[in-house]
Amino acid sequence: MKDMLALLDELIPVVRAAGDVVMAVYGTDFAVRGKDDASPVTEADERAEALIVPALEQLLPGVPVVAEEAVAAGRVPQVGERFWLVDPLDGTKEFINRNGEFTVNVALIEAGQPILGVVLAPALGQLYAGARGAGAFVEDANGRRPIQVRAEPEEGLTVVASRSHGDADALARFLEGRHVAETRSAGSSLKICLVACGEADVYPRLGRTMEWDIAAGHAVLAAAGGRLVGVDGAPLGYGKPGFDNPHFAAWGAGA
Repeated sequence: MKDMLALLDELIPVVRAAGDVVMAVYGTDFAVRGKDDASPVTEADERAEALIVPALEQLLPGVPVVAEEAVAAGRVPQVGERFWLVDPLDGTKEFINRNGEFTVNVALIEAGQPILGVVLAPALGQLYAGARGAGAFVEDANGRRPIQVRAEPEEGLTVVASRSHGDADALARFLEGRHVAETRSAGSSLKICLVACGEADVYPRLGRTMEWDIAAGHAVLAAAGGRLVGVDGAPLGYGKPGFDNPHFAAWGAGA
């Protein structure tokens, strides 16, 4: 197994190249199609995945790659101790709405946990990355700098909620009894990254997600000192049958 930071530095150019592909499509009058589960897909999803998958197979030969569009097409590899999870365009609805809040997500899973991840928001010029034992960082116009979760502020929690998949009643129930100062909305796995970099304290997701939606953000969050668990506090693992997630919450340093 390669050194974690070295592997991240090899992976980041791959993710950035996929981001360039996504942005090339973003600037066109692209078509939107519906998949079997009624979720949208564009040429950007497919072209980015076609770039990422062979690059990962070269980075770590023999490690299976579970990628969203391939799974949707029925191509599901057998996974074991170690495998990649790829969402070539997380936040397709944000991409279609052209609000910039979409990401390219790649994570490496080992023993059911994400040990390395990269989240790129190409339209925003932000890249978040992290690995077990190596910490987490953001790259933007100001260069690369480390990030970490923050202690819960005295004025209360900043809660980040989904821009496109909100359930106000379920969120209110989850937050009942907690001291909340502010609620923000964001798209894609950027919500997890906002917690990782100390701009928010908790992101509850009380709806359906898939493992590739959150694995890269989970890796960044864990490397930044946070945790992502089921809403009951139980650990959340990867490689589950069907790759569906339970409802979960991404936490900074709060409980």
